[in-house]
Amino acid sequence: MPIDFRNINTVWSSILVETLQHLGLTTAIISPGSRSTPLTFAFATHPKIETIPILDERSAAFFALGIARKTHQPVAIVCTSGTAAANFYPAIIEAKESRIPLLVLTADRPPELRNCHAGQTIDQVKLYGNYPNWQTELSLPSLNLKMFSYLRQTVIYGWEKTTFAIPGPVHFNIPFRDPLAPLPETEVNTLESKFPQDFFAGVKPILETGSIANYDFIPQLKNQLISQTGIIIAGLAQPKNSQQYCQAIAQISQLLKFPVLAEALSPLRNYSQLNPYLISSYDLILRNHKLASKLVPQIVLQIGELPTSKQLRKWLETGNTRRLIIDKSDQNFDSLHGNTTHLRLSVEQLSQRLISKNFTNEADENYLKLWCNTEAKVREAIDKKMTTINYIFEPKIPWFISQILPQGTPIFIANSMPVRDVEFFWVPNNSQIQPFFNRGANGIDGTLSTALGIAHRHQSSVMLTGDLALLHDTNGFLLRNKLVSHLTIILINNQGGGIFEMLPIAKFNPPFEEFFATPQEINFADLCKTYGVEYQNISSWQQLQQLLNPLPNTGMRILELKTDRKVDSKWRLDNLDKFAADLVL
Repeated sequence: MPIDFRNINTVWSSILVETLQHLGLTTAIISPGSRSTPLTFAFATHPKIETIPILDERSAAFFALGIARKTHQPVAIVCTSGTAAANFYPAIIEAKESRIPLLVLTADRPPELRNCHAGQTIDQVKLYGNYPNWQTELSLPSLNLKMFSYLRQTVIYGWEKTTFAIPGPVHFNIPFRDPLAPLPETEVNTLESKFPQDFFAGVKPILETGSIANYDFIPQLKNQLISQTGIIIAGLAQPKNSQQYCQAIAQISQLLKFPVLAEALSPLRNYSQLNPYLISSYDLILRNHKLASKLVPQIVLQIGELPTSKQLRKWLETGNTRRLIIDKSDQNFDSLHGNTTHLRLSVEQLSQRLISKNFTNEADENYLKLWCNTEAKVREAIDKKMTTINYIFEPKIPWFISQILPQGTPIFIANSMPVRDVEFFWVPNNSQIQPFFNRGANGIDGTLSTALGIAHRHQSSVMLTGDLALLHDTNGFLLRNKLVSHLTIILINNQGGGIFEMLPIAKFNPPFEEFFATPQEINFADLCKTYGVEYQNISSWQQLQQLLNPLPNTGMRILELKTDRKVDSKWRLDNLDKFAADLVL
């Protein structure tokens, strides 16, 4: 029997943990504390759950987020009472906005110790506002068999709500009275003989049952698409099966004869051989306003969220083109508030429907050729420009690494300037590289910890980050000894926030440099010594290539590329508009 019958809290906690294990939980991240002792003990002694202790709650939550993001399965995070729980908040927001399943377990004081200045006590009920998919406070532990059934079924429901209908966080607030340690209590002695042997028999992993409307919408859809010039916009995406996702979009593209504008934070650019109509330089193309006006489609299929590109968003907003948004969630993905219809199904389901109905489109192929010919010319101009630049500078980094990383490498891309340079310059390839990101709330919280979670028990991974995003999460370095696998951090050190150089506020100094760019005079070689992390300064592209392919199998290292923030920002301002400027097609 997996139940710990030493006292009321050990029974309660072990039922909770055993129920989660039967549901499919494999990983729990624990931050230290006293009030959470029963939960920590139950998780730490369970033979089938990997339990990882992490000191800092914010880092712990983002590490769990990274694991859940990679596996698409819920991960449990556990903390003690008080402000420890508040430190989970940024990751919970990201989990909600990115649709990542997290099971949040916060220990709490019992009711009689609340609102009376008992130590380490805050109001934890609905602490995370509207961000959890579901939240509840469990009853105080009880030795009543009916209450055990209540606990089991409540945990099952909470687990289900982390995944269905939309993945996200679920919060259990769990009060405990003393004794918190597994000290024997006499009243529990007779319970073991009464406990049902088949108590967990009905607890099984919950099966996904993807459903779509049972009516045939294809005839109606055909009336909207037939003989129309159109595009597919493939936005931010981290699908469970990247190849199936890319294949489905390629099939729709070829059936409709629509080009695919592929965000670099989707897997499409790394499966380019599947799609002959792939467009990667759309942001740069649309900066040519005469060309952009010729490329306005009659209809847009938007897959999931819109890409990062402001140029694309402005173009769509100006044209007010009708959009069909393809995503099976019930969320609103039209931040432009345009002429849209939301089809609540996955792109894979849409592809299957179109194929089964032998759907074809007689659209004007000259429109498709215009997109493809423009892409070829702009891609050639980018490649030519980058090839001639031999010094280390920011925009070339994503262009370069997209062509040299080992097959299937997971790469976590930090927010701010790295994610934008990736969109501008990531080269289409067939390497099946796996991009990961925290674009739910677009913050720099937990950057390193999330990347470590993605790398943990995965193949050797890479993180692309600026200096400020890395410094904002230096507690993530405390996870170094917990990492099973390898993480290489490609650190772009421009001593400040490069993205702010691209904004109008950059012209106002003071206070720009001190309050926006916020330069940090950190010696990263010394920082690495502090945490026992390998460090190398990169001075050439050849050196970077040698260190990135192949990647090590274990450990953690920083490859620092020192760049000039102001020079690189000026290069972007001078060059981004030029790649498509002279094209007249």
